[in-house]
Amino acid sequence: MSGVTSAVVVGAGLAGLTAAADLLARGIEVTVLEARERVGGRTHGLEVAPGRWIDAGAAYLGERHTELHALMAELDLKTTPTTMTGASRFALGAEDTTRDGRFPPLNAVALGDMFELLDELTAAVRPEAPWLTPDAERLDTLTAAQWAEQHLAHPDARLFFPLFLGEMMAADPADVSVLHMAFYLRSGGGIRYLNAFEGGAQQDRIAGGAHLACERLAERLGARVRLGEPVTALHQDADGVSVRSALGTHRADVAVLALPPLLADAIEQRPPAPARRASGRTAPGCAVKINLVYPTPGWRDHGLSGWSVNAEGPLLSTVDDSPPEGGVGVLTGFVTGGEAHRFAALDPAAQRAAAVEQAARLFPMLPEPIGYHVTDWVNEQYSKGCYAALFGPGDWLRQGPTLTEPHQRVHWAGTETSTEYFGLMEGAIRSGHRVAAEILARP
Repeated sequence: MSGVTSAVVVGAGLAGLTAAADLLARGIEVTVLEARERVGGRTHGLEVAPGRWIDAGAAYLGERHTELHALMAELDLKTTPTTMTGASRFALGAEDTTRDGRFPPLNAVALGDMFELLDELTAAVRPEAPWLTPDAERLDTLTAAQWAEQHLAHPDARLFFPLFLGEMMAADPADVSVLHMAFYLRSGGGIRYLNAFEGGAQQDRIAGGAHLACERLAERLGARVRLGEPVTALHQDADGVSVRSALGTHRADVAVLALPPLLADAIEQRPPAPARRASGRTAPGCAVKINLVYPTPGWRDHGLSGWSVNAEGPLLSTVDDSPPEGGVGVLTGFVTGGEAHRFAALDPAAQRAAAVEQAARLFPMLPEPIGYHVTDWVNEQYSKGCYAALFGPGDWLRQGPTLTEPHQRVHWAGTETSTEYFGLMEGAIRSGHRVAAEILARP
């Protein structure tokens, strides 16, 4: 029986709300402090037409995401399949091409060799403890960009590698270590699973938007969830913790920091945590999500799926995210890696012009969009990037061993603390369950 009777949870994303709901269900009183004026963290819904919602943040799930499926069943949420019927568009060279399937019109042998090399790296990682992987020190020193320079000789492989890494983990190859790249791919279920729609990690979406999971969890917690309260300091003593927000101080037996590493480190702690959550090489996930709204998903009438892959931005890939209920067509564009930083630096008018112009080149049958939404996760104050933090050279060896180790009365949650499905909604939920179990096991 735990001696804990109260907890303050910092962060109302999937991880924090899962932990809070688990603790409340076991009789522990909770207060959830959220800096934003909404719950959801890196899930975020946008209403693009009356009653039609899409995901401006985390969106996709697969059958292996068992904790997310269990939560959805509990909250009476359903899935809708990601639509991938039709041909794909590719702009990877001098001419744009249309072809069936998602394999790009590049040298198949060169890409096959690249994926074999990545599979070898991925298979060698110890996902439960990446820092104990054989040859971990070398792999954690080398960046993915340096690895590509050493191992990818064919120009088609060199062209496609950063596009692949941007799609999979919203990373510029120069920002992540080889160890982190291999761990991320292994943690998420392997390259083929992560990259697949049907039967893979991108098979489905949550009907009505992924944000509904957090909103329904928050409804259960009621007034215990306090919005617009960014936390600035956390002090511990022999009797408990004091968590100071912009609106006051909250006292409890324990605290949960369900935050990305860069945000967790920004909170003043006394006594200081023995190890930092991030380093100077830890980067925010490089993703900007653009949702272009049309009267209908007109690409379907021309035998196209809405999927595209492009060597030049801003839209490095697109996908059909149209609401299953109909009403409008939504083409979602992903701006990732170094391109995300370049795009985020443009003024809003230039951003819109570049995105709309590129979509028109890829899908010339489309009219002018009737709606346009850009979600800049690179500069989002209370996320510090998306999909997840990018662990740079040395990060796993420095921070990995203490990633989930409590600091006295402070416990850590968030998808970046999960060695299973790191960076995904599934990882966030698993971290919330883990941290609640840790607190319940305290003497």
